[in-house]
Amino acid sequence: MKILAALFLSCLVTFAYGAQYAAVGVKVTPIKVGAHSYYVQGLSGAASSANEGYMSNAGFVVTPAGVVVFDTLGTPSLAAEMVKQIRKITTQPIKRVIISHYHADHYYGTQVFKELGAEVWAHKNGQGAINTDAAADRLAQRKEVLFPWVNENTRLTPADKWLDGDADFEMGGVHFALRFVGPAHSAEDMAMLVQEDGVLYAGDLVFKGRVPFIGDADSRAWLASLDKLIALKPRVLVPGHGAVSKTPQTDLALTRDYLTYVRTTMGKAVNDLVPFDEAYARTDWSKYAKLPAFAQANRPNAYNTYLLMEKESMEK
Repeated sequence: MKILAALFLSCLVTFAYGAQYAAVGVKVTPIKVGAHSYYVQGLSGAASSANEGYMSNAGFVVTPAGVVVFDTLGTPSLAAEMVKQIRKITTQPIKRVIISHYHADHYYGTQVFKELGAEVWAHKNGQGAINTDAAADRLAQRKEVLFPWVNENTRLTPADKWLDGDADFEMGGVHFALRFVGPAHSAEDMAMLVQEDGVLYAGDLVFKGRVPFIGDADSRAWLASLDKLIALKPRVLVPGHGAVSKTPQTDLALTRDYLTYVRTTMGKAVNDLVPFDEAYARTDWSKYAKLPAFAQANRPNAYNTYLLMEKESMEK
């Protein structure tokens, strides 16, 4: 009966979203990583019609009292597909959504979960993020690149509850530890540890097996945040991008070592008054050059870090 009920609910979701959200062609397949914990793994590369905006991970935790979702993927269509997949596993209501940070690939699906009655939590540093010129420009860009999955019905959805910092809660006997680990990749970075499973959803603080996107992040603070994640001693780590890690310490170290290397090389260039283009050309990137996203991310990472190191040098 439970399986039949789940299939029935899945059909209802399909019917409810069929007209509102364009169907996706990519496979959004839940992978079980703990007794209660699942994640779906995005594809590699930047947002494009080829991957339909499915470029980041999201997760969900099934408890006897409801479902907790971590991040909502990069389009409402993907989120609707994620709901369909959740409904194949459980009939429990989706009660809470945790947003790791307000970058498009992690929260554009939030409206779908709000329509189902879920309460959205995020860190207060994300307040106002969806009302900026940059957010409007990003939405316009996504409408062009990802139509029809992002369209005029796509709404940038704020949180219902803005957290001051760390927060713990329990649902159906499962205990959750939310940890504020920003400012790092963003000002509002949140991670979530499912204590009974030892599963850590790390958001974009960790990019498994690929070059991370630094953007305008404070890499010095990011390194401190990685130390905070390491101290949680997770058994399993779900990164914001890439496959799940069964060796969290190793993958945390890869991100940490990359950030350290970029800071060290660009910091030396700043101290030696070497122009960026010359510094970048001189730097030995061979350790990271074969990693996915190197071509797209490494030079912008280095340039933004160069600017950051200039700023830090003036603070001394």
